[in-house]
Amino acid sequence: MAALCGLQAQAGLLEDDEARKAILDLRARLTASEDAARKSAAEQAATNAQLLEQVQQLRRSLLELNSQLENQRAELARLRGHDEQLLRDVAELQQRLKEGSQGLDERLRRLEPQQVAVDGRTVTVEPEEKRAYDDALAVLRAGEFDKAAAELAGFVKRFPDSGLLDSARFWLGNAQYGRRNYRDAIASFRALIASTPDHPRVPEALLAVANCQVETKDVKGARRTLDDLIKRFPNTEAAGAARERLASLKG
Repeated sequence: MAALCGLQAQAGLLEDDEARKAILDLRARLTASEDAARKSAAEQAATNAQLLEQVQQLRRSLLELNSQLENQRAELARLRGHDEQLLRDVAELQQRLKEGSQGLDERLRRLEPQQVAVDGRTVTVEPEEKRAYDDALAVLRAGEFDKAAAELAGFVKRFPDSGLLDSARFWLGNAQYGRRNYRDAIASFRALIASTPDHPRVPEALLAVANCQVETKDVKGARRTLDDLIKRFPNTEAAGAARERLASLKG
């Protein structure tokens, strides 16, 4: 019995030692697990912190990229506006150059000799001659015979070689006739007749001479002039008027 009790006591002691070992082992494993968990949590926290930093860095990069993109858009818009302004400026400059070129061409044309048709003839005249001639005729058409006679007489004196000289003499004679200055009118008409016998205005000039002669009571001279007109230019309107005029003088 004593031996049996001794064995049982020894078995109980063995079981207590094993239990203690198991508990110690369990505690050690628990401690290790806790340490591993804490280490894993620390590592996870560090990883999370790194990830958070990376996210924040990415956000900052994204904001910078957005800012750069907006700046580039603004610069692009500015450049487009600048280009559009340049295009407008170029178009405006081209228009000015075109207008300037046209204006220059026009001024050059005004300075260059030009061909004009007067009294059925084409003559080449300087722009200054044409302006003086046109101005004098405008005054004559307005019925200002004194001023017209002065301007036409000035034209004849100023441009003795002008292609408009004969026409100017014809209208000078008309202006003088309008002033009742018949002798000067006859001189102007005869200057035309003598200088250019084939001028289209010669028949009218002869008829005008005859009218002046009638006004100065030179009926005989008027008849001779009318006869000369009918003989030289029988098929003209002036010749028809001369026949009627001659018939009235004979009557």
